Amino acid sequence: MADATPISESFQYEYGQQEALFRAQPAINQRFLEAQARRLGDALVQRVTHVSFSLPDRVVCDVGEDEGSMSSVPASMREQSVGGWRQRLARQDVHLTLRQSLSQLEQSPERSVAVSAALVRHATAMHMVHNMLPAGRSVTYRPEEGEEVPSIPVADAIELQSAITATTDAIVEESDTETGRGNLLVPYVQEARLFYLPQWVAFGRDDKLLVGSINEAEADIASMQHFLEVIFAARSLAPYIIVDEEYQKKRYGMLGQLINQGRALARYKTHDIIGTIKDRVAAQSLNRGLSLHLPYFDDQDLKVQSHDFVVIPAGRIMFVPAFVVRAALEEEAKVGQDTRFSPSTRKHLMLELQMLADAFAPVDLQKAESR
Repeated sequence: MADATPISESFQYEYGQQEALFRAQPAINQRFLEAQARRLGDALVQRVTHVSFSLPDRVVCDVGEDEGSMSSVPASMREQSVGGWRQRLARQDVHLTLRQSLSQLEQSPERSVAVSAALVRHATAMHMVHNMLPAGRSVTYRPEEGEEVPSIPVADAIELQSAITATTDAIVEESDTETGRGNLLVPYVQEARLFYLPQWVAFGRDDKLLVGSINEAEADIASMQHFLEVIFAARSLAPYIIVDEEYQKKRYGMLGQLINQGRALARYKTHDIIGTIKDRVAAQSLNRGLSLHLPYFDDQDLKVQSHDFVVIPAGRIMFVPAFVVRAALEEEAKVGQDTRFSPSTRKHLMLELQMLADAFAPVDLQKAESR
């Protein structure tokens, strides 16, 4: 699962030192480092195999020094290239080679080179967190019962916000918190506005689809996954970045949203599978076997996976709903003992298997359970 690294005192210290050192640089150096950060940040996100960057000509090596005491960086060390022909042939992305290159430079006996490399690392991680990702709303999530990661939005009073939007984007909503201000024009429904980035919320309560199609929902999930990939890439480059307030806010907001929406997508697809099975039963086209690829959201890998199992072996076997119930319950027992799943993923998948079993249980049993 995402970043469960405790914020140690060493991270606090290193973050503070690097931030202070960056601020100690003259403005021209800061702009130069930010330009290198943009180049490297783009390379990391695009997963290229080669990138070049430069170290500044001169650098302040200690906090408190002024421009007059800047140290020169040797000309032979200023231009750096990451990712050679071997990496290109192996199609190895620049992420690993950049970290290795910066680590080697930071161990240089030439202090100006070591400090410059550390500043490039810091500027790149900060750029990825602060500038490459959209900022969202202040949100609060609570964990589901028995879980650790908060993913259920807490429905506080919605902040009144005005928006200039197209009529196709906005809805008119009466405000319950204030009167006398007329109708409120908001770009997203209230359920979506409980999350960090409402524009990527595809499912509301009871897994109701809020966007136009399942393809749009999958695109929203992909956007959230990319958001967290950038966050985790920045953390991998500079682990101490977890101390940064913006990092914490963006990770918390998007992690809870992705887990919530990813599970909703999996449940929505499970309902579709159930509907498809019932349609095929009505058309008598399930008498030659049935295998299922049940979607579930893995909160370790942060993506929708497929749990595959056989309901009816291939062959001329007449479909009976009890076969689905039996297969789902058998899989539920197996998943309950499978240590490859995290506890929360296991619980989520078992609930989906129970949904499948309930959908094909005898009517009298369903009525008894509803009582």
